[in-house]
Amino acid sequence: MDWASLFAGFLQWSQEMIASFGYLGVFVVSFVSTATIFLPAPGFLFIIAASAFLNPLLVAVVSAAGMALGELTGFFIGKGGGRVLDRKEKKWLKKGEKWFQEGKGFLFIMLFAATPLPDDITGIVGGMFSYDLKKFLLASFLGKLLMNTALAFAGFYGFSFFLGGV
Repeated sequence: MDWASLFAGFLQWSQEMIASFGYLGVFVVSFVSTATIFLPAPGFLFIIAASAFLNPLLVAVVSAAGMALGELTGFFIGKGGGRVLDRKEKKWLKKGEKWFQEGKGFLFIMLFAATPLPDDITGIVGGMFSYDLKKFLLASFLGKLLMNTALAFAGFYGFSFFLGGV
């Protein structure tokens, strides 16, 4: 199987998902793609494909919301893990928590969320350090919004070009 047929198959599947579920489908796929800890789910491919058929700005916002909420899986795993580590590594935890709570945590979360870096780590660390849940969600959302806006417009203009619409 060559790349062109894979691309065509993905395009057909995406069209069917988008036609059936629209923005709700974008939200669900985005949520699931980030709720899976350390398993790379192809949510970004779906964002690119969805943007060829839906409003790319709305795709970016909806997918960022789904992905930010999906990151809560790691956050709550970290919350539980922080209780276990707290007894064994008190000194290390206090230093990390201080750094995280001094305002650097927000930027750390946002930067990881805005890149293809494994941002499951930021959720786990945020949960371990009892980082404010609202700040965590906001930083995750803003980072994902940056990344997904770039992906959505790349999909919008890329598919238009690829399909001969530009």
